[in-house]
This record gives sequence, C-alpha cells and structure tokens, in this order.
Amino acid sequence: MLRAMFINGVFISAAIASGTAAAHDPVTWNETVYEVLLDGETTSGQISIFYSETEKPSGPPLHIHDDATETFYVLKGKTKFVVEGKDVIVEEGGVAFVPKGAAHTYRVLDPNGGQQLTILAPAGFEHFFARMAEEGLKIPQDMERINEVAKEFKIRFVGPPLPADE
Repeated sequence: MLRAMFINGVFISAAIASGTAAAHDPVTWNETVYEVLLDGETTSGQISIFYSETEKPSGPPLHIHDDATETFYVLKGKTKFVVEGKDVIVEEGGVAFVPKGAAHTYRVLDPNGGQQLTILAPAGFEHFFARMAEEGLKIPQDMERINEVAKEFKIRFVGPPLPADE
C-alpha cells in the first residue's frame, strides 16, 4: 500500500504517518487500483487526494467535473492528457492541471502502466471509484448506469477514451 511511501517529503506522507489523514483501502475498477489518501470528510470538503496505478496503457472516457479542479502528479510512466482539445505528454515527475468545467481525458502511454496522484478541489469525487467497483460497472457496456451514478459525484462523461494508437 502507498501509506508508507514518502514522495520527496511532500505533506501527504507526513499527514498519513501522523494519522491526520484518512486513507482508505484500495479498490480496483476498470483494471486500475485506486486508493483514497485524503478525503473530504477529513478536509471539511476542501480537497481530496487519491493514488492510482495501472499495469498497462489505459485511461478514462472524456469527462467534465462540474464543481472541481483536478491536478495530476505523474509518479511513474508517461501519460497523454487532453484538456479542452489541447494535448500534452507528461512524464514522471510532471504535473497536469484541469480547470473546473473543462472537458478532459488522459491515457497512460507506458506499456508497463503508470502511477499518479490526483488532487481535486473541492473534495467529493474521491469515492466514485469505490462506488463503480461496488456495483461492478464496466466501460463501455455500463455507460448508462455509470452516467447515472456520476451525477451524484458532479461528473459528466461526454466522449470516448483516447484510442490505444494515440
């Protein structure tokens, strides 16, 4: 688990080590492992942070967070981000920022997968993946139900994932 991991002395590890952050057990959904490191219950809804890891190239469908900004810190691998039609490749140690309301997606490009920290402000989205895993929903066959649940988390899916050949 990531709880014992230190990332250049970043406050995440210190908060978890001191017991001030509420880390959650990892869940696997859509072949990606997610672990909430800091949730909205702990931060009075101000911010959430989760870790994700995939073992192969992958990424979510194009989507919009209606209420939150999203920042990605790439821990391992190389990832292509597309935000409002503009794309950028972010490598290990790089950061991508998505403004509130911006249509975006990404695809981990590395054949061995990737790892990233995702920071959302305000909090609220961090439990989406546990809910998807709990219901056993799959992309693309369950998109109708995924979109129904997504409304509760203030997210809208508005297009497909990036193709594998990009």
